[in-house]
Amino acid sequence: MARCGTGRLRICVVGEGMLELSRSGDGWRLGYGGDTLNTAIHLVRYGHSVAFLTALGDDPFSADLRADWAAEGLDTSLTLTDPAHTAGLYAIRTDDAGERSFAYWRSDSAARRTFALPGIEAALAEAEQADALVFSLITLAVLPPDARGRLFELCAAVRARGGKVVFDGNYRPRLWGSTAEATAARDAAIAHADIGLPTLDDESLLNPGATADTVAALWQGRGCGETVVKLGPQGCRLPDGRIIAPPQVLVPRDTSGAGDAFNAGFLDARLRGAPIAEAALAGHRLAGWVVTRAGAIPARSDNAPYT
Repeated sequence: MARCGTGRLRICVVGEGMLELSRSGDGWRLGYGGDTLNTAIHLVRYGHSVAFLTALGDDPFSADLRADWAAEGLDTSLTLTDPAHTAGLYAIRTDDAGERSFAYWRSDSAARRTFALPGIEAALAEAEQADALVFSLITLAVLPPDARGRLFELCAAVRARGGKVVFDGNYRPRLWGSTAEATAARDAAIAHADIGLPTLDDESLLNPGATADTVAALWQGRGCGETVVKLGPQGCRLPDGRIIAPPQVLVPRDTSGAGDAFNAGFLDARLRGAPIAEAALAGHRLAGWVVTRAGAIPARSDNAPYT
């Protein structure tokens, strides 16, 4: 995983990519998605070299996922194969306000075994070379406890080589046995993060009564280098307490993947050296483009803000 030239970063994203069923007329359309996968695809579209560390099966659906990701430009050389399991599946619905709801079939997916599969040692050695390592609390929910420990070891190795670790506190209660387990995993990850991207709504589920200020204080107090708290339509809170609002008020069509898109827009700008407020606006612009279209990863268009 050699480093890229000026302005183009080598990024490793760790997580799960799933088959996605979404409404299309009177039927359903088959696509793909997943929080870290969404961010990875957007980062590819910004021009970065992005590898996705995960696992798929060797079935036809998994083959389609590999082909579709590669067609986007995503590096699948770190996507391992588990012949005994398949990719996870989820179905998505949106209401009249664009808000989404999900149903998941992922409890026995190949991604859960990523760190136990043949080829993982070579994949980790490659991943250590990344300019940035990106993962989420959903990544940790999918992985068993011993694999989480190996991921944290990878974080330390990336940082030791001068790379940055980025952690999104994306909390889904149904993926965890308890809030205590999720909180412990989140806190362990925070301590390894150079950039933290929690969402206030998620943090409020773990800590009722949380505010943007208390979330920022908690993450910074647990060792995160730079914490940006996502506030949905209200914008985001920067480490100095400023609230950066989106540049315009939008009527969403589909809010799927909004936070993942914000992450990519923010990271593209911030990792290139942009001031943090400028990076936040870049995140808002990409998130705004996504929510006014169908799907978490809309097709490219001339007005997409990938510049």
